[in-house]
Amino acid sequence: MENKKSRLHLLWLIPFILGTIYIIRRQQQAPFNSIEGLVFGTVYHITYQYDGDLKPEIEKAFKHFDGSLSMFNDTSVISLINQNKEVTPDTLFLNVFKRSMQISEETEGAFDITVAPLVNAWGFGFKKSEQVDSLTIDSLLQMVGYRKVSLKDGKVVKQDPRTMLDCSAVAKGYASDVIGQLLAKKGIKNYMVEIGGEIVAKGYNPQKAPWRIGVNKPVDDSLSINQELQTILQLTDVGMATSGNYRNFYYKNGKKYAHTIDPHTGYPVQHSLLSTTVVAKDCMTADALATAFMVMGLEKAEAFANVHPEIEACFIYSDSIGGLKTYFSRNMKKYVVK
Repeated sequence: MENKKSRLHLLWLIPFILGTIYIIRRQQQAPFNSIEGLVFGTVYHITYQYDGDLKPEIEKAFKHFDGSLSMFNDTSVISLINQNKEVTPDTLFLNVFKRSMQISEETEGAFDITVAPLVNAWGFGFKKSEQVDSLTIDSLLQMVGYRKVSLKDGKVVKQDPRTMLDCSAVAKGYASDVIGQLLAKKGIKNYMVEIGGEIVAKGYNPQKAPWRIGVNKPVDDSLSINQELQTILQLTDVGMATSGNYRNFYYKNGKKYAHTIDPHTGYPVQHSLLSTTVVAKDCMTADALATAFMVMGLEKAEAFANVHPEIEACFIYSDSIGGLKTYFSRNMKKYVVK
């Protein structure tokens, strides 16, 4: 009797195994597709191995994301919170808010999504810039600080109603994660998602090798036309993000003002660190830390990266005579191709 049951079980199992092998082989033989477009004021590029066009689904996901975290959408969740309107945050917003608060704690406030009033004042945000002077900055600093906001019963509570949130330093990274999750749910093993330089890489590229990602040389390039690379990384199954002050900046009265604002001082950062690239298990974390490191400066960023083995970092900085130098954290070197 037992032998009969075993044979019946085996007969049921064989089609299942054969079906699984068929699905795996079909996935392995599927073509790679590449799509691109505009989203969040930047360009996205996505390559994935799948027998079908997923662009409509991907852009639907982008639209959902825009309705949650875009400061340029007056009806988005984050905009309504900034307007002190009654709103129940969705899962996308809550995930970003919670992780942002964690990274703010870890970086001692170098990363801070309440920096919006300062970003706007300096002309890099979602509102027109003001006439900036020390009194303006001192006034704005009163409403900035990640400890001035919290979650209570699933809603954002502000200590000061003038406090505004700006998730632009983490949202593109999280969007790359979300699109990666969409692809993974389709059973896709090999893909690369890039949104404005924030990347999720999984599996292998069309050449059956880890994905090769270039890190731009940080020279002033407000038009984003420079393609000269400082280094090339080869990686997979990680998120990667780069932050720098070489594209979003302006000159006023002969002085350069870059978009990275120090939440502690209220002023654009002024130091030798020009570009930070972070590799982490997810792109949201990499994106937030890349910004935090730009605020910290080279010495503090190096120290942080080297005591956190779960991340890797590459820092490009200027030396005392203006030359470009590259620093790799201990764990980053394994990814470097050139």
